Amino acid sequence: MSPGEQGTSPTARDGATETKGLERAAAILGAFDAAHRELTLSALVARCGLPRSTTHRTAERMIRLGWLDKPHGHYRIGNRLFEIASLAPIRLELREAVLPYLQDLHTATRNTVQLGVLDGAQILVVEKITGHRPMPMLSQVGGIVPAYCSALGRAILAYSETATIDAVLDAGTPPRNPRTLTSKEAVIRELTAVPARGWAVEREEGNIGVSCVAAPIFGPDGDVAAALSVTGPTALVRADRAGPAVRLAAAAASRAYSTRR
Repeated sequence: MSPGEQGTSPTARDGATETKGLERAAAILGAFDAAHRELTLSALVARCGLPRSTTHRTAERMIRLGWLDKPHGHYRIGNRLFEIASLAPIRLELREAVLPYLQDLHTATRNTVQLGVLDGAQILVVEKITGHRPMPMLSQVGGIVPAYCSALGRAILAYSETATIDAVLDAGTPPRNPRTLTSKEAVIRELTAVPARGWAVEREEGNIGVSCVAAPIFGPDGDVAAALSVTGPTALVRADRAGPAVRLAAAAASRAYSTRR
């Protein structure tokens, strides 16, 4: 026993070991994203930052738990995590309440519709319907997009507290392409314009040729809880046409969500 451990109780040592184990598992899970759905052991080691032996040992334990799967020698997220994720309130309550209105909006616009919530300085995509016009450049369900330069993010931030807006902008506003608004003043001007018209706009700031219109969804306490959007080719997604439909869908979704909770 090292000198630093002499005064440490077995319970404390066990707790520290468990904490390290959870941190290792979290590091391994964090190595996966939309662009890295399957990883070899070498790739997993490189992305999670753990020693190779620790990565292999922890990953094998996660396979036994169902947290990971390993078909054909490549690691990927296991089905057990999907089962657990489906129990999250954001899926059981928000998604299920809003999904019928996303479907209605998709039927009306024939463009991609998305549902997102604010997660730190990012927007977490909770649901997405693409239909017959897939847009692979957009984030998948479970993916993230920057809040400051997305219509989903602006629709939420326009009704958020000043501290929340400041935290998002202070996290950085790097350009995604030459059309991205990166100054705080420009982003705040966009946010200020949202309440008067009822929807937020993003014009090719994430992907050239793609625009988005979003509106906020409010919870039972009146606070903004999420946003839904229509995204598609700029020639097809015009704010003056898509905006009213998005606003009406969001208002109906807000009523359904508030009633459900």
